[in-house]
Amino acid sequence: MKLSHSPITQHRFQGVDFYLKRDDKLHPQFCGNKARKFLGLLELEAPAITTLISYGSVQANSLYSLAGLAAIRGWKLEYYVHRIPKWLQQRPTGNYRAALELGAQVMTTEYEAINHPHDHIVQVRQPDEHCLFIEEGGRSPFAEYGVRQLALELLEWIQQQPKQHWIIALPSGTGATSLYLQKALQPHDIQVITCPCVGGADYLRQQWQQLADTLYPTIIEPSHKHHFGHLYREDYQIWQQLYEQTHVEFDLLYDPLMWRCLLDWLPDHQPYSLIYIHQGGLLGNESMLPRYQRLCGE
Repeated sequence: MKLSHSPITQHRFQGVDFYLKRDDKLHPQFCGNKARKFLGLLELEAPAITTLISYGSVQANSLYSLAGLAAIRGWKLEYYVHRIPKWLQQRPTGNYRAALELGAQVMTTEYEAINHPHDHIVQVRQPDEHCLFIEEGGRSPFAEYGVRQLALELLEWIQQQPKQHWIIALPSGTGATSLYLQKALQPHDIQVITCPCVGGADYLRQQWQQLADTLYPTIIEPSHKHHFGHLYREDYQIWQQLYEQTHVEFDLLYDPLMWRCLLDWLPDHQPYSLIYIHQGGLLGNESMLPRYQRLCGE
């Protein structure tokens, strides 16, 4: 099972030359950003654990990755969401469908007295010594182990290249990957650039503060407020252009916003050689793409 040393390929997009770390190629059921964050759990010595518990969106990439992790480890996955739309229950798609196929138990707290998934897990489910409770999106110090492995792979590759001024770019949800990448790469004078996809810059810094590190990546933001999960024609257009110019499929939820920010930021911050971290998450396109096609046409 290959969970490291994903290839790095060279591309050009909108006049920008860049290298792409293909973490979408790590493993069919366990790839991308979440595979790096959950790698420590894959190798964890925990014979007493039988159940993995987490929460978040019903179409989150973390749901599918945790289902893959649980299947590999022989654990049961309990994943709590606030709500599952009836149409999705009737016709599962995307990460939700794939997680169910891997045996995940996805439960809604919508009609519970304590209906926030996190609070319901802590106060009602009350995980015991046979359970491993993972915060939403894998925001936890254990994520550092796998992200450090990613940093070492990048450094190994960079050392084989002509001397250049490198930057590493990736979007952020909870921001654990970008934070731990910056921590690992800062001694080598490599800057990590990220954009907040779930909230604004203040939200992202709050997530980082909870992980107790103080060496933060550089945050770049769009000129207008971007609401997570909403559909934006410009996101769909740049996603299409990325595929047309690189022949690589990107995630529809995170990558378009990061590329929009990068294309605005890069011209004023040269010279840099760019490595972009592919986020995986392509299964989520199964549910996002029909929504965009209804909005924008085929």
